Amino acid sequence: MEKFADKLAAKPLFYQRAYLGSLLPNHVKSGNLEKYYQKLTDFNFLMAKIQHPEFGVQALIDDFNLVDNSEALSHPEYNPEKAKALNLIQVVLWMSADIWERDKTQLAGQLLGRLLHFNIPAIQAMPEVAKQWKAAPWLRPLTPCLTPPRRGLLRTLTGRNSVNAVAVTEDGKRAISGSSDNTLKVWDLTTGQEQFTLEGHSYLVNAVAVTADGKRAISGSSDNTLKVWDLTTRKEEFTLKGHSNSVNAVAVTADGKRAISGSSDNSLKVWDLTTGKELFTLKGHSYLVNAVAVTADGKRVISGSRDNTLKAWDLTTGKEEFTLRGHSYSVNAVTVTADGKRVISGSRDNTLKVWDLTTEKEEFTLKGHSYSVNAVVVTADGKLAISGSWDNTLKVWDLTTRKEEFTLNGHSQQVNAVAVTADGKRAISGSFDNTLKVWDLTTEKEEFTLKRHSQWVNAVAVTVDGKRAISGSRDNTLKVWDLTTGKELFTLKGHSQQVNTVAVIGDGKRAISGSSDTTLKVWDLITGKELFTLKNYIHWVKAVAVTADGKQAISGSSDKTLKAWDLTTGKELFTLQGHSDWVNAVAVTADSKQAISGSSDKTLKVWDLTTGKELFTLQGHSNLVYAVAVTADGKRAISGSRDNTLKVWDLRTGKEEFTLKDHSDVVKAVAITPDGKRAISGSWDKTLKVSDLTTGNVIASFTGESSIACCAIAPDGVTIVAGDESGRVYFLRLEGMEELT
Repeated sequence: MEKFADKLAAKPLFYQRAYLGSLLPNHVKSGNLEKYYQKLTDFNFLMAKIQHPEFGVQALIDDFNLVDNSEALSHPEYNPEKAKALNLIQVVLWMSADIWERDKTQLAGQLLGRLLHFNIPAIQAMPEVAKQWKAAPWLRPLTPCLTPPRRGLLRTLTGRNSVNAVAVTEDGKRAISGSSDNTLKVWDLTTGQEQFTLEGHSYLVNAVAVTADGKRAISGSSDNTLKVWDLTTRKEEFTLKGHSNSVNAVAVTADGKRAISGSSDNSLKVWDLTTGKELFTLKGHSYLVNAVAVTADGKRVISGSRDNTLKAWDLTTGKEEFTLRGHSYSVNAVTVTADGKRVISGSRDNTLKVWDLTTEKEEFTLKGHSYSVNAVVVTADGKLAISGSWDNTLKVWDLTTRKEEFTLNGHSQQVNAVAVTADGKRAISGSFDNTLKVWDLTTEKEEFTLKRHSQWVNAVAVTVDGKRAISGSRDNTLKVWDLTTGKELFTLKGHSQQVNTVAVIGDGKRAISGSSDTTLKVWDLITGKELFTLKNYIHWVKAVAVTADGKQAISGSSDKTLKAWDLTTGKELFTLQGHSDWVNAVAVTADSKQAISGSSDKTLKVWDLTTGKELFTLQGHSNLVYAVAVTADGKRAISGSRDNTLKVWDLRTGKEEFTLKDHSDVVKAVAITPDGKRAISGSWDKTLKVSDLTTGNVIASFTGESSIACCAIAPDGVTIVAGDESGRVYFLRLEGMEELT
């Protein structure tokens, strides 16, 4: 790899440009498909093109379109296996494009995390070459830990604020999003690039619709207005004023002549998009209107309200036709099938309901989301519904079988909006996590099962021999993993609520876990059996650490205290009091003399475990402290906070040394290498970062599928285990450190 890159870099810029830009087109023109296949499965070539300032990710994606596989079938060099490999690689490029645009060193990690699922000779060589990449430090997945290039996430479009609304043009080429930053953005769905921003609203944009010809967008805002935008000139045409409260929903008739809006003033308004005038107001809901959908013939509108009902309105007369009752909570989303016969609604009662507009009856209920359903759309053929929820997922439902088809995971916060392309092949979702995501809805026969927890992984620990990892989850279980293979060995069951914390005891034969069920449990890691339970709390156990000799455990709780336990007798030794809010994290020095705790009161405290007294308080974070780790020599502590930073503290002086500000969201986890030279941090920004504690610089980064909640490092100093919100456990190895020595 280095030799190839060095050779190319040594060439003049015009040569690099010509080589990377014309090589593949020349192969295609000459009919040399074999060389075309070879280059696009060559990790060296991919990295060179992505890193070149005049090309990048999109140019590389376009290279895979130079050959149409349907046209190449008759070519003597056509190879179906290699064609399939190219398709997989291209989809991976789509899926991780946003990551590589920020950090090109993650090419190898993202490729391996997704392509290790496949046993295809045509691409097996590429991961092997990627493993040898040493140009910069990077985190190498040891297992296929990321979503494979199959049905699921295609691309992420990143904005600056939460995405509240999204619409897609009829041709499927553009998406229009509305945001909490008061703007709309227009996106090219082919390249994933933002085309332009529409500014004019003075408050949040809650809703957006686009006319069938794709020439106009209509937006609704918390500033009580709607705006009509010309997508050709990129200008505002006019503003629709009349609502006395926030506009929450908007729909447009198929002929593009009328818009219907729903508002927190409990009404709907029908607008003439030619004159910009209000035609009439629809009144009947007793609470705010959250959702609006219009039938294809433009004769009927269906609204959903916080009064728990849906209403059908006649757009000719402006009269209410009937009311649909059945949801037990606010109706947040409504869509109508193309034939106008069915309505699908989503509610804060966590369900979707399918209604027959002919009989005015509920047909059936779709259950599966664990939180409020905020958005729903239906494909043009009326066969699939796609819903978005506060549980951070989208679900695809088969309206014929009345079953959930599959779940789309990837957003790290609630899904507020969803749209579907006219051909029903892709969905676009918007979320509080500031992103839009493009999803592939087509089904594949080959399915992949990732061994994981069913809910958020809150804690991980590694045994002293580095052979096993233990994870604790919101699914109330712990799992024991073979750290060499990434295989699950067994599951530990016994807690009745989520597992918040885990630590390994002594020689690695036992582990201790703390739970929201107010207990700690000690487990035998050889037999997988529970040994005993520590019961003295009346509040959640949030953190636990064990002394080096394995004789004592120190736990932290939402009752604002820490407790010291004798692990031989199972008895409580003493309680440490001083924090004014939850204790979220605890670490113990290697000599077992001191404990360091982190709290929701924004401080850390250093405690003397011999006397049970507080030594001093570390102040500096501006928000909750979620994580703390201590160096092996006991001289330094590193804390992670909701203020998005890590702080390095001198435990001899009680002073802050410096702050690390590289994460863009909450820092939930931190671990330190055995030599004390590097920190590994995990954040809700979905990244793991390795930082040099001498320089304060980030030396390697890895982007996971969801918010990172916990991390640990093995005794070898290079094997890292992390857990995320989706239930994944990542096994990674820090590579390329030779470049820093």
